[in-house]
Amino acid sequence: METSISITSEEFSERVDKLLGKVIDDGLSGAVIFDSHYILYYTGFAFIPTERPIAFVMNSSGEMGLFVPRLEVEHAQSNSLIQRVDHYLEYPYKPHPTSVLKDMLLDMGITGQIGVDHDGYPWILGYRGPDLSELMESRTAKLTGFIEDQMMIKSKAELALIRESVKWGHLAHVLLQRYTEVGATETEVSQLASQEANQTMLDTIGPIYRAQSPFSDGAGAGYRGQIGRNAAIPHALANNIVFMEGDILVTGAGAPVWGYNSELERTMIIGSANDHQKHMFEHMVALQDIAMSAILPGVKCADIDKAARAYYEANNLMNYWKHHVGHAIGLRYHEAPFLDIGDQTVIQPGMVFTVEPGLYSPELGGFRHSDTVAVNEEGNEILTYYPRDLESLTIPV
Repeated sequence: METSISITSEEFSERVDKLLGKVIDDGLSGAVIFDSHYILYYTGFAFIPTERPIAFVMNSSGEMGLFVPRLEVEHAQSNSLIQRVDHYLEYPYKPHPTSVLKDMLLDMGITGQIGVDHDGYPWILGYRGPDLSELMESRTAKLTGFIEDQMMIKSKAELALIRESVKWGHLAHVLLQRYTEVGATETEVSQLASQEANQTMLDTIGPIYRAQSPFSDGAGAGYRGQIGRNAAIPHALANNIVFMEGDILVTGAGAPVWGYNSELERTMIIGSANDHQKHMFEHMVALQDIAMSAILPGVKCADIDKAARAYYEANNLMNYWKHHVGHAIGLRYHEAPFLDIGDQTVIQPGMVFTVEPGLYSPELGGFRHSDTVAVNEEGNEILTYYPRDLESLTIPV
């Protein structure tokens, strides 16, 4: 069923037509795509990638098919826009699953030079198998850059899904902040907030909601171990930490909506902030303000990071720097391009970024907000709308 918050079959067809144009222009016999997010992008088929190889296949005439293990056949047939579904029995099996892929490609006339994202199924979760070039005795041409460039520019429908994600991530964070208190643990608070937010979301849009994500089935918020001095570890892991007065808390909230994601992160403090905490918090907000105001069409991604780094350097903050300003977001939590001095990509309308420059002090903790920002013709729009000021983010004791 088509809904107002899903990608239409017409949009999927437009995406595939652009890929087909690339195949034809480059003189390729076809394309073989293995990445699960790329397959979702072109076909609407969402699945959990395992050691069992899966591929989206298209020849230069525009004929399309999916290559899947037996356990995914009905799933692929019911959830994909692709009519042809070829399958193998299991992995590892005799013969090897790629023998079926070879027969499928030969039947579709995909020989000679083949466009790929990987030269064969990646060696994930224990998989081992031949390169596609070895299997087909063919040459391969990388399509990854073309696919990434195509995914960078979000359509109106994609932006609508990201906005919907923002809405439910916001609710989850409201509840996370509400239930956080001294003596509680990050596990119980995160689970309570996420469960309540998810139930409210399903009560509201349940009949038309699909997560289409291998990582989450709904709205959620949590701390991921970024509590107290551990907040200085940007990618910490949850450890059932007990909240204490004076803790710095770095949060995260979001909700996959038909596979699309947003990012909301905030720095909160339990009890009144001391002068050092206030100083770091104010600098963190100033850094984010600089970065968000610099995100404009026609500007290079590198220039956003340079503007933030100039503030770090002018205020003697480089000792607290750990990462670039942000990254694009959409079907993946991290997408290209990146707001990094090494990325010369020119920002264009339709791109969506997280903006999250941080300050990290091993003795004090970490300070990082993250907001989701969409680029438009006039400049940008901050899609997330959670309070950013210290007073609003102070947990009373």
